[in-house]
Amino acid sequence: MLAQSRTALITTPHPDATGAGLTILRAGGNAIEAALAAAAMLCVVYPHMTGLGGDACWLVAKDEGEPLGILGIGQAAAAKPPDAEHAQRGPAAAFTTAGAVDSWGLAYQFSRESWAGRLGWPAIMAPAIARAKDGYAVSQSQAFWYKTHREELSGQPGFKDTFDGPHGRCETGCRQTQGALAATLSELAEHGPRHFYEGPLAARLAAGLRAAGSVVTSADLKATRALYVRPLAVSYRGGVAFNMPPPTQGVTALQILHLLNRFEIPPARGDDTRFYVLLIEAIKTALADRNRFVADPTFVPVPVHAMLHSEGPVHGHHDAGASAPEAMDPALPGDTVWIGVRDPAGGSVSLIQSLFFDFGSGVMAGDTGVLWHNRGAAFSPTIGHPNAWAPGKRPLHTLSPGLYRKQGKVRVIYGSQGGDGQPQALAHILTRIVDFGLDPFTALARPRIHVGPTFLDTRKGIKIETNADMTAIQDLQQFGYPIEIVSALNPGTGQAGAITIDASGGLLLGAYDPRSDGLCLGL
Repeated sequence: MLAQSRTALITTPHPDATGAGLTILRAGGNAIEAALAAAAMLCVVYPHMTGLGGDACWLVAKDEGEPLGILGIGQAAAAKPPDAEHAQRGPAAAFTTAGAVDSWGLAYQFSRESWAGRLGWPAIMAPAIARAKDGYAVSQSQAFWYKTHREELSGQPGFKDTFDGPHGRCETGCRQTQGALAATLSELAEHGPRHFYEGPLAARLAAGLRAAGSVVTSADLKATRALYVRPLAVSYRGGVAFNMPPPTQGVTALQILHLLNRFEIPPARGDDTRFYVLLIEAIKTALADRNRFVADPTFVPVPVHAMLHSEGPVHGHHDAGASAPEAMDPALPGDTVWIGVRDPAGGSVSLIQSLFFDFGSGVMAGDTGVLWHNRGAAFSPTIGHPNAWAPGKRPLHTLSPGLYRKQGKVRVIYGSQGGDGQPQALAHILTRIVDFGLDPFTALARPRIHVGPTFLDTRKGIKIETNADMTAIQDLQQFGYPIEIVSALNPGTGQAGAITIDASGGLLLGAYDPRSDGLCLGL
């Protein structure tokens, strides 16, 4: 559904989160305050995709001044579990700290100091706290992923009791409460985000993680700091696209656009063979460079300039038209939420938050109601690789929120869930809005391709939705591409959202992906 407004819009992957953010906008809050309320609500009603025990990345901007990035990525603990290289779930995978809550603190500080933010934490957190106490209807998405991983995760400390215990069954439409999480959110509302990392709540989190078998300590939590960062930028079609710097794959999303920008894409020829070939080859090149180079730049140099300015792969020869995509190691899952907000004062937020895998590590941090992520599984198991583990290091990260400006004004706020598919979906969205002139809903609903495995399909071929142009599909197969047809509006190709602002800054259009549970609403 396409939403429009001349005042403000918010789009999120769950109606309750959209409603929470809209409540803040109606109360006079700005885009950052609305995004915070929506993010907190998603930790309650979409617990398989995000939570306090995960990470977050922000892009915030107004038409005047440059966009600001907030990097909320936790670091590796000082100690390393013996089997960390092979662990994807459980305590051995829960060995990085969580940066999302500290990113909330930096966003809130920036809101107060630069955007005249005036709402307090109690008002921002109130909708999420109430929903955690009073209960919510389990979404189809949560029920699906719980059923998928019930046997794998039910043995993790506190998991089954939280999601399929006395507080409500994890089936679509069933009412579920999260009293312990409500109490933790209430503590954050009273004491602020640093309470998550220092003080009594932090001590309880560390004790709960230690009891579960995680190596994360109180000292590791105290050392966690989100960062204000300068976003990366590339020219695209007379405007500028922004995304996050390493260790995120924001550079990958921008490298795809940089490579596409070398070629004209006439609007009348959208979704034809030529467009798909250009997109596939740009994606293959960017993912190959990501897998070789992207890591924590405080530990290893990352050739960002070369990736965003060269005319081909940074690492050497790339076989355009090869019968298979470049190997992807690791293949990164895509269980994430994206929030987009535009407020009446022209403030724009692109926020993405995640537990990495759906339900993260599966480990509940003691009695806090906090589900911890498994982002440690994103480190490379290869000794000497730039993305190999080191104490205090941040892993290669999927989170990459997008924003596009033209003639000095924000024109598109966009983002997607999707792991490896995240930069691919971002390219789909922006090309269809900027190159093809489509509105956000139409752009999101158009057929997509996906190079490599998705979180729903582990095959390594090139997925293309069945409603794509059949001539293009046949051409790609004849060119030797390993095409695999998937259903139309396939959730594995990404669950995205977008808001556009017309050139005058007046009419706002927005939507959330028809592949998702999402909703966009406006004032």
